[in-house]
Amino acid sequence: MTDPYGFLRIPRRPSGARPVDERLSDWNEVHAGQPLLPLVSEQAGRCMDCGIPFCHSGCPLGNLIPEWNAYAARGDWRAAAERLHATNNFPEFTGRLCPAPCEDACVLAVNADPVTIKNVEQAIADHAWERGYVPPQPAQRLSGKTVAVIGSGPAGLAAAQQLTRAGHTVAVYERADRIGGLLRYGIPEFKMEKRHLDRRIEQMRAEGTKFRTGVGVGSALDATALRRRHDAVVVAVGATERRELPVPGRELNGIHQAMDYLTVSNRTREGDHASPPLTAEGKHVVIVGGGDTGSDCLGTALRQGAASVTQLDINPVPGDTRPETEPWPVYPKVYRISHAHHEARERHGTDPRVFSCATFRFEGEPAGHVRAVHLTEVEPASRSPLPGTERTIQAELVLLALGFSGPERDSGLMEQLGLTLDGRGNFARDTAFAAVSPEQREQAARSGAEGVFIAGDAGRGQSLVVWAIAEGRAAAAATDRYLTGSTVLPAPVSPADRPLTA
Repeated sequence: MTDPYGFLRIPRRPSGARPVDERLSDWNEVHAGQPLLPLVSEQAGRCMDCGIPFCHSGCPLGNLIPEWNAYAARGDWRAAAERLHATNNFPEFTGRLCPAPCEDACVLAVNADPVTIKNVEQAIADHAWERGYVPPQPAQRLSGKTVAVIGSGPAGLAAAQQLTRAGHTVAVYERADRIGGLLRYGIPEFKMEKRHLDRRIEQMRAEGTKFRTGVGVGSALDATALRRRHDAVVVAVGATERRELPVPGRELNGIHQAMDYLTVSNRTREGDHASPPLTAEGKHVVIVGGGDTGSDCLGTALRQGAASVTQLDINPVPGDTRPETEPWPVYPKVYRISHAHHEARERHGTDPRVFSCATFRFEGEPAGHVRAVHLTEVEPASRSPLPGTERTIQAELVLLALGFSGPERDSGLMEQLGLTLDGRGNFARDTAFAAVSPEQREQAARSGAEGVFIAGDAGRGQSLVVWAIAEGRAAAAATDRYLTGSTVLPAPVSPADRPLTA
């Protein structure tokens, strides 16, 4: 602990974002680069070094938050970076993308403002790269074992890096043309510039990880043959089975899945298109879905010059304070404003969100293009329509951001690797991240699931980036133990672990 009175005399002060007009004119991150180190050091000094740091419980990675807070408060950035990377392969990702449940679990949050943990994490990670504190860590000797990792999102990349550093020969297979999964094509540039992802990939290449892009395992490449060529396989394909909105008019032109829209935008930023084939420029946009993906669509549409943007959320508007049913230290459902929501307020004068409403049909023009969305208010508990509340809003582009229901069912992986689905529609696995075969577990070798491990959203369902990285690290530990009989790799979570709840 650096200053025993820091949390009493220093108010919370998050790193500021760039002015709205400035950031809406480009695609750079909303923050003005590296947060000022004196500010970050001062904020880190607010950490109380609690006897029981509940921030550990809020983060599935088990990040050593009080330790790197103390080093950051003293300006010892090398030591802070070492402790940060001890539990997290990609802190520059989580420092930008995670909603920071650790902050809601901070002991200060019991009756005051929590430590700006997320800002400190990002500052340490960025400073470590600037000063060369993150060199490649190739294994000192090879095990002679080979592992195929299917999927290059945060879970797949974390598993691959851990296994490569353990001495195994690892190849990552990605069906897209670039490595990164949703980090590449699902996350807009203004939330995380892709140079951070590219830098990590180059580090992994220097450590010995091999990357194979444009390979759809299960379709273009038979997964059974891939399993025979490797000593183990880690399946980290994510939960990309998109939820649909089966209402009249869904077939109209101008209605798209949110991930298709975000992918086109990100590909344009990568230079694949001179201008986006699918754009919100000059259009009245309606986003169906109130989550993070909907917020990403909102920020993208604003930067493309949408005439207006409305975001529909079937849930009731949350309160400003913790509900009694969600006491500290759980992550509460409270009214939150993302950077995109703030931008919409500044640009159009109102909050773009409409709560407690549902879409019951789309209206189209004679030519077959959507022109309006018909809404109704819903009863909060049952979500049933309330008679007499119907209304219509103009829409020339509709984006469906309704989340995902598990891994894709028709990829071929299930049949070729002998996988099954659990009750939530995700790939089933045992307590060691190993795939569960259609037969009894002791017969897994005969059914084809022997040596197959499931990591990330493919086994957990859609979740946060910190859970994906934690699962990748734990799956790597299980794989290493399977290959060698023991492991020193950390396993921060098990398949049965869930976020802290009341």
